[in-house]
Amino acid sequence: MLPTVCDLEEPYRRFMEPAYRIAIEAGGLILEVYDDDHQVSYKDDRSPITRADRASHHHITQALQASFPDIPVLSEEAELPDFQVRRDYSRFWLIDPLDGTREFVNRNDEFTVNIALIEGTRAVLGVVHVPVSGQTFFGAAGQGAWLAERDGTARRLACVRPTSERALRIGVSRSHPDPRLTEFLNHLDAPQSVPLGSSLKFCRIAEGQVDLYPRMHPLREWDVAAAQVITEEAGGVVWDWQARPLTYNKEVMKHDGGFLAAAGSGLAERILAGSR
Repeated sequence: MLPTVCDLEEPYRRFMEPAYRIAIEAGGLILEVYDDDHQVSYKDDRSPITRADRASHHHITQALQASFPDIPVLSEEAELPDFQVRRDYSRFWLIDPLDGTREFVNRNDEFTVNIALIEGTRAVLGVVHVPVSGQTFFGAAGQGAWLAERDGTARRLACVRPTSERALRIGVSRSHPDPRLTEFLNHLDAPQSVPLGSSLKFCRIAEGQVDLYPRMHPLREWDVAAAQVITEEAGGVVWDWQARPLTYNKEVMKHDGGFLAAAGSGLAERILAGSR
């Protein structure tokens, strides 16, 4: 059940309550596999997939369709509808049933369940559940972002603006080294790298533990949407490298040029100005 401290208003409350519950249920299914030996196979793009990805996918898609039969569900683990069909969607669910499969396989606990609601080309609602810790990050457009603990207690999230007294804390991928990112970091003033998996890099910005998450490589839309809402509703920004907010349901569902997530627009503008 959604924590009572959260004062979400309609229409987003009716979407959030099932999405919140379904994400936690999917996390439970993932943990059942996580605690056993699991076989890894590979998709055409050489990204890994496990029984946990599939179990989470089936549960989330079936549960969302049961709760909202008129809203399409797009998942990383299913064939996407043709763009000529989905470009007319006014609203759809976008899910990553297990974000951070490499983290799952490596057993470092840094994987998540991501459920987002897209309206038009904008992500407006997001749930990111962390199965191992039991934490659930969630937020909705114009209504704030929260972090709920396993026991149901929750607190509102707010980004922490960096000060000149400490190094910038940079969220970097634990499993995807990037020489371009290394070069980018070399132009900053002695930053502190914080290795993280999955969408936790966004969530730690919203939580105040990280200042920046620069991404140079492309990333699929379902990897970003839910966490973008949470970051923005905590006071951060998620922009492309031309300072434009990310949009969704493109013909190729990918953020081709990467992006910059930051704990506030002022910090993002400063970083972007220095990168040009």
